[in-house]
Amino acid sequence: MMIEITAILATTVAAATPLVFAGLGELVTERTGVINLGVEGMMLVGAIAGFAFSAQFDLSVFSALGVGAVAGMLMALIFAFFSLSLSTNQSACGLALTIFGMGLSSFIGQNYVSQGLPGLNPINIPVLSQIPFIGPILFQQNYVVYLSFIAFVLVWWVLAKTRLGLLLKAVGESPESAHAMGYNVLGIRYAAVLFGGAMAGIAGAFLSTVYTPMWIENMVAGRGWIAIALVVFATWKSARLMLGAYLFGGVTILQLHAQALGWNVPTEFLAALPYLATIVVLVVISRDKKVLKMNLPASLGKTFLP
Repeated sequence: MMIEITAILATTVAAATPLVFAGLGELVTERTGVINLGVEGMMLVGAIAGFAFSAQFDLSVFSALGVGAVAGMLMALIFAFFSLSLSTNQSACGLALTIFGMGLSSFIGQNYVSQGLPGLNPINIPVLSQIPFIGPILFQQNYVVYLSFIAFVLVWWVLAKTRLGLLLKAVGESPESAHAMGYNVLGIRYAAVLFGGAMAGIAGAFLSTVYTPMWIENMVAGRGWIAIALVVFATWKSARLMLGAYLFGGVTILQLHAQALGWNVPTEFLAALPYLATIVVLVVISRDKKVLKMNLPASLGKTFLP
């Protein structure tokens, strides 16, 4: 039984990695008062871009992640132009971006369906990987998982310990005051949106080149929406987001191991569990108005005109 639990937790860490990348990117974006509902579309375009370049040019996984990041940034730039420069509705722009990303990824990916890539082998960190129980879970993963750990530490440190983090929060709380103090609010928001797009693109490229690794139409399968929900679940705090990503990753993996564990549960119900959990969490969090009011960026989703 202990072997099965270890296997479930180890695969949970890998399954949560795209949620960590995409969630951290959306967290930084929303800290500046911008909500981008196009995470799903950016992840899909990042996934097909990373996969297509890898298949055509035999790129390394690291290069494929870079291609995915660039693709995600280009998608985010479209959103930023319409929602920030033209001051259109952010929610509508985000939804349109997701629909566009789904169509574009399907169009580009029609020649790559079911093609495979080598993927990545786990790295066994000396000494640490031999620690009972914890070793196989945390220290026998591929290097992209470790990159997600580094990304979390950097985002947490910037938001909690640096002047830049305070500036991002100030722009999210009162863009008018930040503008009056001489800060380029639109420039800061552009940078945050592009960062969010890059992280979503990396998350998508990880799915198609490492986690699967193959191209399947709409392979992101709602993870972009879960990443957005994670930000609310975490009440805009990076440490809680990391915890939430692993909780949702565990729910996703549970459906794959349930049959092997002998659980007599319909597969359709298990497949719906991550999305059901998302709805339940959002309902529970939304009931606590005090927590939301204390942590919600005051200008979230609101248009700013210099």
